[in-house]
Amino acid sequence: MRVAVIGGGIGGCSAALALQRVGCIVDVYEQVPVKGEVGAGIQISPNASRLLNVYGLAQQLEAIAVRPSMTEARRWDDGRILSREQLGPAMERDFGAPYYHVHRADLLNIISGAIPQHCLHMGRRCIGLVQHDDRVEVMFEGGSTVEADVVVGADGIHSAVRRELFGAEQPRFSGNVAYRGVVPVERIADLGIERKSTNWMGPGGHFVHYFVSGGRYLNFVAVVEQAAWQRESWNDRGDVAEAQQYYEGWHPQLHAILRAVDDIYKWALFDRDPLPSWTLGRATLLGDACHPMLPYMAQGAAQAIEDGAVLAACLSSVPDLSVEDALKRYEAIRKPRASEIQALARRNAQTFHLHDGPEQQARDGRMAAHAGGRDVAAVSPARSMIFAYDAMQEQVGPAAGDVTPKRMDLWT
Repeated sequence: MRVAVIGGGIGGCSAALALQRVGCIVDVYEQVPVKGEVGAGIQISPNASRLLNVYGLAQQLEAIAVRPSMTEARRWDDGRILSREQLGPAMERDFGAPYYHVHRADLLNIISGAIPQHCLHMGRRCIGLVQHDDRVEVMFEGGSTVEADVVVGADGIHSAVRRELFGAEQPRFSGNVAYRGVVPVERIADLGIERKSTNWMGPGGHFVHYFVSGGRYLNFVAVVEQAAWQRESWNDRGDVAEAQQYYEGWHPQLHAILRAVDDIYKWALFDRDPLPSWTLGRATLLGDACHPMLPYMAQGAAQAIEDGAVLAACLSSVPDLSVEDALKRYEAIRKPRASEIQALARRNAQTFHLHDGPEQQARDGRMAAHAGGRDVAAVSPARSMIFAYDAMQEQVGPAAGDVTPKRMDLWT
């Protein structure tokens, strides 16, 4: 089976690895002409790391990742600990795979490097699709075309494949803008920051930091509320002084981190409501193309990696299922879970940004039960549901039933 994956990011390249494992002939088409150092730190939880390990990337992951000891939430002004949950060895004990912090570019390099390089085509911008009974024709800018049995749109929130399948639709600006950057560890050595994920929560914003690239850099994402924004880009330059103004009165450690950065980028956060459908004929969507997520559950990359594993399993059921039915099966399995995690991430935007007052006090009271550093499996049904998931165990045949997810709150 020939599969054309449109989009050479983490989702598209990990899907290609999964599809090759089940015998598909896969080509990945990426619109940018060369791979670059795009993006910032991301978190890879056990539900995704277990798949990357299956793909043979465990040793390379260990070289570029950091295993955090815990995740903690702190109060914005005085640094008081609101909650702590164990990561580290508890992840492998309770969920069977590690929890990693990585730089997006480092992770993409090892995933894309595992794809035969003649199957990775750079500088190929998709501009159209034509579906036939037994194949799909893909048109690219400049006039070239390819044909495949299946097309997978893994081309992000502004997906050309989604537009071709379901029409144009603008993503929703969340009202939040992130300032992001990485700081060489030697510049912040005197701050005594440990290898853990820290989320400083305060009025109208939050500030997350953790180490990436084997501990050589501290990654930070500082999110603030803004009324309007016109662009969705990873690479708009920001201004450190502007970011510091938003965090006036916040803990001195955050200002020390901001002062230490060379380049800061400003990134507007967009998402969209769950799509009615991901699949049409012999084409389907994956990752941000169908379920873009705000970063408040740290699951964007992980869910795209899950998508690829389930898609490969479903397509491996052909010819017991037709191609069209296999793609519908993939959507039926993945859409409820991805939509629920999208909703959890949206709700966290409100939880993280509460102003001091009764709601904030109630939130802090709920979180206080976890301030001692208990295990995720013991205190967080939502994260346990996410981390325990094993995409390789999904039933993908025609008798599989749909899953109705439960609504979960993060600190219940």
